[in-house]
Amino acid sequence: MKVRQKEQIWTKDFISLALTQFILFTVFYSLLTTLPIYVIDELGGTQANAGLIVTFMLASAIVVRPFSAKVLDVVGKKRTLVLSVGAFALTTFFYLFMTAFIPLLVLRFIHGISFSIVTTATSAIAADIVPKSRKGAGMGYFAMSMNLAVVVGPFIGLTLLQFISFDTYFIILSALMVVSFLCTFIVKIAESKQVEQVTFAIKLKDLIEPKAIPIALISGLVGVAYASILSFVPVYAEDIGLATTASYFFLVFAVVMIAFRPYLGRAFDEKGPRYVLIPSLLIFALGLIVLGFTTTSIVLLIAAGLIGLGYGTLLPGFQTVAIQSTESHRSGHAISTFFIFYDLGIAIGAFIWGMIIGGFGYEAMYFTGAGLIIVTTVLLYRLLTRNIEKQRTS
Repeated sequence: MKVRQKEQIWTKDFISLALTQFILFTVFYSLLTTLPIYVIDELGGTQANAGLIVTFMLASAIVVRPFSAKVLDVVGKKRTLVLSVGAFALTTFFYLFMTAFIPLLVLRFIHGISFSIVTTATSAIAADIVPKSRKGAGMGYFAMSMNLAVVVGPFIGLTLLQFISFDTYFIILSALMVVSFLCTFIVKIAESKQVEQVTFAIKLKDLIEPKAIPIALISGLVGVAYASILSFVPVYAEDIGLATTASYFFLVFAVVMIAFRPYLGRAFDEKGPRYVLIPSLLIFALGLIVLGFTTTSIVLLIAAGLIGLGYGTLLPGFQTVAIQSTESHRSGHAISTFFIFYDLGIAIGAFIWGMIIGGFGYEAMYFTGAGLIIVTTVLLYRLLTRNIEKQRTS
């Protein structure tokens, strides 16, 4: 019985942490979708202003991300979790008082700081809570809390704003963050003894985990490709006359991802990352190709299903490989390194794809993205094969 107890994933700590992350990301994606509307309709801003509001938070997160693992070492994972979620909640409340564009821009930058730290903390703590033998399945389930928020957040935001004012909307989001904040106190984690030995002096190893850089680079390339989905699917759908179907794209994406996640998580643990991640990348590439050929609603939704099946497994899988590449007390640094490259990939991808669309069109963007993923598949296969050979000789 004791052995089975140790192998449980859905413990009180895990559920509380997953709920904390789900609510936080729901608020994050809800704001990501609705703030451009707020800037244009309420503040009288331009489309360029609206875009800047979206990207500014991500920019601050990228700047702060290298230092987030150091914060975990100095402050401790549990305390960092509580403080960063509290800071995110407090910042959410201050949207109530933003009546001009520049103050809102400053608030977004501040919000990005707490977002960067809290997402590093939650992933690092999840890696500690999940049993080692079920790391792939556990991290996959944990990633679902973020993936579900991609659908729930925008849906809540756009639906609520049909019936309530922005002030009431910001109050509701703040109330949700209070719930998320309270959940952090339930999470219990045994801090590493390494925490007591760190100082505030910063070295390169405090910012990144060198052993996690290879898989982080690969995650960055996937981030570049995924930026074409995250930033341009609604605009692309409108361009080809499928605007009404676009709202269902991410719903199908999420449903397919959730349906296959348990099986793929178990397969990751039982057969290894190469067995799951290589096919997932190829399916993701196929989904991008289908998306590039889309002319009807059914084809658009088929592409959504393929992308959900392929991409949906990649992030938790990459995080698990990053964590397994180093010592347990360096899990926070591995997660931070992973997110540094992934966030950079998203930011760079959004810029590059915008240029490609302007010169060659949406179809060329998705076909190029598919080609990038195929190249990434070769790189990942070589990396995982090398890791297997190292394990055999060690």
